[in-house]
Amino acid sequence: MKGLLSTLGARVTALTLAVVLATATVGSIAAVLLVQRANDAAAARSLAATADVAQSLATLATSPELGLARAKRALDGVQVQVAIVRSGTPRGTVVTGDPLPRRLLTEAVLAQLVAGQDVSLRVPDDDGQVFLEGRATEAGAIVLAQRRSDAVALGQDAVARMRWAFALVALVSVLVGWAVSRRMTTPLRRMAAAAGDLASGARDVAVPESGPAEVAAVGAALNELARSLAHSEARQREFLLSVSHDLRTPLTAVTGYAESLADGVIPPEGVAEVGRIVGAEAARLDRLVQDLLDLARLDAHEVTLTMAAVDLAGLLASAEPVWRRRCDAVGVAFGLELPAVPLVVTADPDRLRQALDGLVDNALRATPAGRPVIVGAHTESGYAVLEVRDGGPGLAPEDFPVAFERSVLHERYRGVREVGTGLGLAIVARIVARHGGTVAARPAPEGGACFAITLPVATPIVPTTSPVGQ
Repeated sequence: MKGLLSTLGARVTALTLAVVLATATVGSIAAVLLVQRANDAAAARSLAATADVAQSLATLATSPELGLARAKRALDGVQVQVAIVRSGTPRGTVVTGDPLPRRLLTEAVLAQLVAGQDVSLRVPDDDGQVFLEGRATEAGAIVLAQRRSDAVALGQDAVARMRWAFALVALVSVLVGWAVSRRMTTPLRRMAAAAGDLASGARDVAVPESGPAEVAAVGAALNELARSLAHSEARQREFLLSVSHDLRTPLTAVTGYAESLADGVIPPEGVAEVGRIVGAEAARLDRLVQDLLDLARLDAHEVTLTMAAVDLAGLLASAEPVWRRRCDAVGVAFGLELPAVPLVVTADPDRLRQALDGLVDNALRATPAGRPVIVGAHTESGYAVLEVRDGGPGLAPEDFPVAFERSVLHERYRGVREVGTGLGLAIVARIVARHGGTVAARPAPEGGACFAITLPVATPIVPTTSPVGQ
């Protein structure tokens, strides 16, 4: 049974059938009972009316005996059996007529009739129930008896037709349920096949976004998933190609100098210079590998943050000597803009400093000698904002939305200006996201680019100046 109902279509059809059968069964039972009761009531009323007519015929006749005889003859043509009850005869109370009413008249019923009382009864018999109506006349009593099966025969035909109608409704409902389930499950089957194709590696998958709203939403989500997977895998391939290139360059240098040293090609006076070159290339490899590890750990949420209250003014002031010394070494003017109010955020101070260092490194690579690099903090719309601005060549408008995607700027500006590993800005974005903040890139008033980190403020901002008039 479980295998038969393993598909959604089978379950919808089975559910439709169960609901229809339950509704039809309850409805047919209720209808049959109501019709039977109505038939019984109608039959009883009809026989009572016939008895009243027979009583009237007997009463209007010239003699009571003639009236009874006339009433009996009038009833011979219908499926009603008649008996006559006479009292006061030499033999006492005498019952004549058809056998059915004579058999069903008990002593109590006869006493009622002899006393001049009308009788309306439903009494059991061997073949079922019998309607019994008795009316008193001057010459005695006339008793009418009719089997229930004869009285309600027409109504029973209606009940039978009603049952067939319910059966037809059930059949039509099952067919409609099957058609609806097929229409509903066909797009789901297409989506299941498309999902299987995605799992097998296909990316040119598209399903119609039609049908009920929920089914169309699933189709749209599946199409968006296919597009996202295709885009993500394309970016991943580009990233791997970029990383492979960046790894190959220093490795080629290290391998070439190592072979030269092994072959004795390098003269003794050149060994120290070769050592410095090999060390620089090894350091470059180490930076790239470390950036790759940091990015992988941040993406996998394997980096544990030690959160604490961090005063941004103190953080910037403690890092100023390092940043200023690095800027002075390449002839770049360094500027520090401390917040005008106490500005505290909840952050991991080491990771937040790592993010700022990454932005300063990026600015220094792009800024020529004599141009500025500015690091500052301020409040904006109730949030704390950390900015690193530079006076370099800046970015194209289309670069700002993708500046923090890994290797995008690296690929666009390789060979145009000095670039890093291509992972620094992506690492900054991951660190800030782990802090519940956001990063953005925009033009800087100094002519270059501005990279801004926005974080929630941990404590209320207290003005340092007194209100006017105090």
